[in-house]
This record gives sequence, structure tokens and C-alpha cells, in this order.
Amino acid sequence: MDQLPNLGREQEMLESMGMKSIDELFSNIPEAIRRNGPLPLREPQTEEEIWADAQRLLNTNVNLDQRPSFLAAGLARNYVPSMVSMLATRGEFLTSYTPYQPEVSQGMLQAMWEFQTMISELVGLPVANVSMYDSSTAAAEAITCAVRVHGRKASQQSIVYVSMFVPPHRLEVIRNYTQGSGIEIRMLEHLRDGHIDMESAASAAGCCAVYVEQPSSFGILDPGLMQLKGVIGDETALIVGVDAVSLGIVEPPGNWGADIVVGEGQPFGIGPTAGGPIYGIFACGQNYTRQMPGRIVGLTRDVDGKRAFTLTLSTREQHIRRHRATSNICSNETLIALMGAMHMALLGPQGLERLALRVASATEATKKAVTAIDGIELVDPKASNFREFAVKLPGEASEALAHLDGEGVLGGFDLGVWWADYGMSTCLLIGADERTSESDIDALVAGLSSWIGGAGA
Repeated sequence: MDQLPNLGREQEMLESMGMKSIDELFSNIPEAIRRNGPLPLREPQTEEEIWADAQRLLNTNVNLDQRPSFLAAGLARNYVPSMVSMLATRGEFLTSYTPYQPEVSQGMLQAMWEFQTMISELVGLPVANVSMYDSSTAAAEAITCAVRVHGRKASQQSIVYVSMFVPPHRLEVIRNYTQGSGIEIRMLEHLRDGHIDMESAASAAGCCAVYVEQPSSFGILDPGLMQLKGVIGDETALIVGVDAVSLGIVEPPGNWGADIVVGEGQPFGIGPTAGGPIYGIFACGQNYTRQMPGRIVGLTRDVDGKRAFTLTLSTREQHIRRHRATSNICSNETLIALMGAMHMALLGPQGLERLALRVASATEATKKAVTAIDGIELVDPKASNFREFAVKLPGEASEALAHLDGEGVLGGFDLGVWWADYGMSTCLLIGADERTSESDIDALVAGLSSWIGGAGA
């Protein structure tokens, strides 16, 4: 951000406050917590020097497009059509956007309504909100929403079961959201092949909610999840986290009993942002609508009978009294979500199906090539995968990734970072997408083969 310096005007500002020195300005800070010496910083720089340093640091970043990449683990290295950014940066969207007063713009409200409609059709549920921060906050909000709906009637009151293979960072967000609400989180067991353990699922019957992901963190599409609603019963909410692109070819969770569907919207409209803004999706059945977080835009008619859009429901703190709010979500990611809507609209139903098929076929091609290497085996040989699959290596995954990095390949994600306690330090999560080429796969195979033949032997 460009800044205008106020050098030489310190005394003028102090005088306007009735003070004589900088020390007097900070005199209310106790001596015990003051820093006496200077900060270990370099001497002041000119603007030219600052820009040179910034460029040097930025140039050390590795762009995912600079080398073959098989890193997924929750975010997709997707291709976003150039039309999306061209539309999103039009003044009608970019400068009219504000999270607190969208009522002033019918165009913005209509765009938000279109986004909701697309998400609703995608997941197979009747109601969707205007987006969440990301998939982790969406999952946590879904759990608190389900407890509000089922808390009184549940035989296992204030208890929620969560898949044991939910990524640790998502589980931590869930725990942070629920720890002050008296909600108890229990783990839903899985079999050694990564599929859900139906006996463990039966013990969840009568609780407030069950949270699972399809595909799982290992990219596994588990057919057992389609029977889960029948196991846990109608009085327990089934919450499903999804890979939104997979729904181009996979049955929407709303069609097999899911009460709430959440997920990462990032594959539509925006690339991976390395910690920057993305957006989450949230959709639910009618009986959860008044307890869902965020905002809902509705379609109505004005006094002249013309179509009009309005905020139908706003149950966050910024709109209603705090004690009645369903969530303290400050805002959402509306502008980015609209980019997702633009991307989905450009794809259309057939384009979405083709995109999902491209990802699935790249996943299968990569899996076939990698598992042909002697010494590498699938964690679950019988599973169907989407976007990701896990393999067991003859050595530490961290060492394999370091070797691949030296070969110019981002080889995937070390599952030992997440689940070292489960003995997964030798397991590698490999991701593929619509941009994965044959040459990318060849580079990955060559790198893994050379590691096994040398350092990995």
C-alpha cells in the first residue's frame, strides 16, 4: 500500500495533543513491559531499495505453474477462464461490492442469488447461502447449526461424530467453534483401507450430527457413505464435505440423505492463494434454513410485479441482535463466490461434467503410472479416487519429496505431517487435476524411481 510520510511533522502532531515529546505520548505504558533497546532492524531504505528487496523475495516463490505439481491436500491447481477476472473486475461488481449494504444494488443481489441457485443444484439441496470463509469454517458452522436444530430431541445430546480422517487443520477449526458451546466431538472410526466403519457409525445414531467427507482426505470415494443416513437415522443430521468439481460425475449428497453439504468453492473461480482468500459453500434442507449461518438472497416481486431480489435471511451478528444470531461470521467471500458463479455459468452442466471427467481421468492415469513403480503400493488398492490418492513408499515421504523437489517436481503431500501417529510418515498423498499432463506424470515417475533406486533404497 502506498503511504505518504509525515516526516518532520511529529512535533506539530504532539503539540496538537498537548504533549512535548514521543516519550510523553507513551508514558502510560508500564516500564516493565517497555523495550529499552532499538529493534534489530536495518537502516531506513529508499523506495527503490524497498521495491528491489520485495522483488527479490517474491522471486523466490515457486509458482505451481512453473513445474509439475501434484500437491492438492484440499486446494486445486485449477484453470480459471480469463473471462472470469474480466467480468469480476467490472465496476458493477468490484466497486459496488460491500458486505453490509448489498440491498442498494439489484445487480449484485441477483448475482448472489444465481450463485446460491447453482450451489443448490450442484449439491442436491434446496437452500444455499451466499458463501462462507472456506470449507473448514463451513464445516464448523454446519455442526453448530445441526446442534441447534437437533440438540433438544437427540438421545445423545450435544454430541457430534466427526470422521477420524478429517484433516487436522479442519478438525481444529471445528474444535475451536464448539469448545465453548458444550458440544462434545467424538471420532467416527474408519477401516484400515480408509472406508467408513459402519459399526462405528451405528454408535452415532441419535447424536446431533455426523460429519464425513466425500471424497475423503485420501481422495477415496466411499460407497458406504450412501447408506450412512439410514444407519444414523432421521433425527441425526448428516453433514457431508465435498469436492465441488466431483459433483459433475458423482451423485450429489443431497440425493442420498445429506442434510447439510459444505465444501471448498475454490476450484470454481479462483486458483490456490497460498493462504489468501478463498470461499466455502454451505447448503441445507428446509428445516435447517433458519439456523444456518450467513445470508440468503431471495427472489420476489416489487409493487409493479417485476422481479426483485432482497436479503431474505440475515442471521449474523451484523444484522440482528447478538444473542439471536446464528453465527458471528463477520462477512463472507461474496466477490470471490461471484467469480465461482461466473466460472460455473461458463462451464454449464456439460462443461462441469467434462471438467470432472478430466480430473478423474488424470487421477487414474497418475495412479496407474505411480503404482507401476516397484516398491510403491496404494494405501487402498480397491478404492475409486477423485483428484487424490495415497501411496505407501519404501521410505520416509519427506525424503521422497525433498528428492523430487531437487528434480523440479512438487510431488505431493507428506501424510506424516497430518497423521504421524497413525504410522503415515511413509505415505504420500498425490493429487492430479485437469492441468496434469503426460509429461508431468513422466517427471513424477522418473523422480520417484530415481529416489527408490538411490536415496530411498
